Amino acid sequence: MVGLYLNPPERALVLCVDEKSQIQALNRSQPVLPMMPGVPERVTHDYVRAGTTTLFAALDVASGKVIGSLHRRHRAVEFRKFLIKLDKQVPAHLDVHLICDNYATHKTETIRRWLVAHPRFHLHFTPTGSSWLNLVERWFAELTSKRIRRGVHRSVQALEKDIRAWITAWNEEPRPFVWTKTADEILDAVASYCRRINDSGH
Repeated sequence: MVGLYLNPPERALVLCVDEKSQIQALNRSQPVLPMMPGVPERVTHDYVRAGTTTLFAALDVASGKVIGSLHRRHRAVEFRKFLIKLDKQVPAHLDVHLICDNYATHKTETIRRWLVAHPRFHLHFTPTGSSWLNLVERWFAELTSKRIRRGVHRSVQALEKDIRAWITAWNEEPRPFVWTKTADEILDAVASYCRRINDSGH
């Protein structure tokens, strides 16, 4: 997986894929009060739930562009529809390497059959408990903090409209996420941490 990030294969596209499920459309009981000098943004603690949606997203590691698809559920059926969308949008001459987590939806018989019929697609799974390795998680954090958490949505349709607008705006000026440390620096930090916890006496 690190190799896909640092040295992607030629004539191929590396996409970080995941779903952000159960995104809630929340309507605050009072308007959000904006930030002012010396005063933080203020929101009420109570809200009304208007339903949920699920966003399937694929982040292009090289360009930072995102392909997204919204569904009301997140089963293998919806994941297959998302794969079909990717197949249509990625140029036919490119192989497609997908970095995914170990969620069962990604490994069902339906998905396996689809992958056999589309051999240019290759799935790479993050280790259990290491979904943070998937860069699309960082993009989800941007979406959550800058659009969803601060938004007021009286319906699922309004929420989905906001998410689509965010994806469109992001893709107008995409920003790829770049690792700031080398693999050796990361491994050295992990080794140092392991030495500290082994010497802690617990």
